[in-house]
Amino acid sequence: MLAVSTLGTFDGVHRRNLSKVLSLVHYDGPLSRAQVTAATGLNRSTVATLVSELAALDLVVESAPDPTNRVGRPSPVVAPHPLTAVIAVNPEVDAITIAAVGLGGRVLHSERIEVDHIVSPEEAVEIVARTVAGWASTGELAVLRFIACGVAVPGQVRRADGLVRWAPHLGWSDAGIRDLLETSIGLPTVVDNDASLGAVAEHLFGAARGVDDIVYLNGGASGIGGGLIVHGRLVGGSAGYAGEFGQNRPGIATTDDRRAPDGVLEDEVSRARLLEVVGLDTADEPTLAAALMQSTDDAVQRELERQRRILATALCNAINVLNPSLVILGGFLATVAQSDLAALEAAVLAQALPVAGEELEIRVAGLGEDRLLIGAAEAAFTAVLADPESSAPATFR
Repeated sequence: MLAVSTLGTFDGVHRRNLSKVLSLVHYDGPLSRAQVTAATGLNRSTVATLVSELAALDLVVESAPDPTNRVGRPSPVVAPHPLTAVIAVNPEVDAITIAAVGLGGRVLHSERIEVDHIVSPEEAVEIVARTVAGWASTGELAVLRFIACGVAVPGQVRRADGLVRWAPHLGWSDAGIRDLLETSIGLPTVVDNDASLGAVAEHLFGAARGVDDIVYLNGGASGIGGGLIVHGRLVGGSAGYAGEFGQNRPGIATTDDRRAPDGVLEDEVSRARLLEVVGLDTADEPTLAAALMQSTDDAVQRELERQRRILATALCNAINVLNPSLVILGGFLATVAQSDLAALEAAVLAQALPVAGEELEIRVAGLGEDRLLIGAAEAAFTAVLADPESSAPATFR
């Protein structure tokens, strides 16, 4: 009995140490082996063994130390394995974006597949499966080793089992997208709300790196969602549905600013309204942003100003309730903010409680259009980061 207990304890400690080293390299690498030793508090021989095991699992690679570093004993550099990746998926009303994302939050390849109708869960899975199968014969993509899949859905997702309870713009209700994908592509799959995953990505790799109290708002084709990081942890609520800022009733000071009687925030602060005012039917984020920022049309400027005013009120309500130190805006909300960030900040602070806004900063998403894909990838990597020995290559069906 004692031997079993000791073995279990050893296995648990070993698993945690593997996780500690892999996570360090994932979030902060490449690092010298000496830096890994210092950061983990483990001894050099233990780190050498752990790195060798992770290399055997194709999760890290070691390279020779920088020859210009002549001070002290040379230490090999440990980096995420360049060929180990996950599939990241973001279904939207106008397109499905599919990416290969490596350890370290590196987007290796991304495809935006536009659709002319709102796709069903089954159609979305078929598009993903067909696209990924095509990668197997596509140059550099063919050598990638995929270990999981992550999906960022613009809707309310039950975190316990990945069931999409309600994605109104997609028309999905109680959609088992996780099980459909696992059956189709043969990879363990994690599904979560897109804005929650965007918040995680910005916290770990983007504009909110190192900040522990964040309100993140994401503006996409399906409206506005939100993610909350409190004391460094994602707040999901009792079932994972927290952060639906887009469904709040906005405060609108003048009737001239209202466009949707009895509408919610995402009816007023709207990507569709921005597309309309610049004369576009559809566009990816960079195209829409460029069209808005380059326009000299007074109607475009008036619409940006109107949306900024309403967004400012919504943000001040979140600030008064949650007291974050940082607000991050992604998607078309970043463009609305960047059209006059100083004006947005002034409008927010004018309405927020003075003490709540004392150290507040508003930033746009640092990861740009990759933020949701990196967030979806992070969800997919979670199991492997916790237990590196669980990683295993998959063969696509």
